[in-house]
Amino acid sequence: MLAFGLFASVVQFLSNYFLRRYHFDLGIAANPFEIVGAVLGLLLIFRTNSSYDRWWEARKLWGGIVNQSRNLAINGLSYGPQEPEWREEFIRWVAVFPHVCRANLRLEPPDEKVVALMGKEVTEQMWASNHMPNYVSFQIARLLRQALQEKKMDQFAFVQADVQRAQLIDHIGACERILKTPLPLVYVIKIRRYLVLFLLALPFALLHRLESEWLIPLVTIGVAYPLMSLDQIGVELQNPFSQKSLSHLPLDDISDNIERNVKALLGQAELLP
Repeated sequence: MLAFGLFASVVQFLSNYFLRRYHFDLGIAANPFEIVGAVLGLLLIFRTNSSYDRWWEARKLWGGIVNQSRNLAINGLSYGPQEPEWREEFIRWVAVFPHVCRANLRLEPPDEKVVALMGKEVTEQMWASNHMPNYVSFQIARLLRQALQEKKMDQFAFVQADVQRAQLIDHIGACERILKTPLPLVYVIKIRRYLVLFLLALPFALLHRLESEWLIPLVTIGVAYPLMSLDQIGVELQNPFSQKSLSHLPLDDISDNIERNVKALLGQAELLP
């Protein structure tokens, strides 16, 4: 913004110099800028909407992870084996799934929350695996198969629980699609070129059209602010998982909430007859 304001000041100075020295006016017609500004605004709004759609889709997917984690925990505790060891291990694997999903999307190693749930050795095995959410999902499937083979879970309950487990993988896969498929770069480049050309030409259109020539830099900055803000909003919303973004999804809070919910289910199940 300051750069465009400085450029407008230079244009104003050169205009006064050429007008006094050579009687040459650097000003251009302002009428085309109304059409150009409207088109530029539509392009920026379209890009912002596209980025917001990605952000909102990611939020819905994590809402699905919340629901499926709860459903999976309820199915396992209600229809699975009654042995405390199996139930505790099953809940710990369900509780750790959102934590490893969060780390996977942020391209980070598992944090202390994962270590507290699974221990250091198991955490290192997860980190060494090719895909941490797959590793956790495989362990959940192992426990479900064990319960089925030992005839401590009926076939119908097993199928329902395995469907919930598979849907968790579907959700994290959709999040990875958002992460690894950014908006087309050529689209971003063209809009920014259009934006720069518009703001560079704007001071020429404002010459001799304001009460004071010194208002030209201020008006240029005032026009640049909302246009550049819309462009930055599109950048902010494009990656909803990055902590560098001001509007990133609160994945830490969501993961902690899932962990609390499924652990609470374990405590409630132990009180049932």
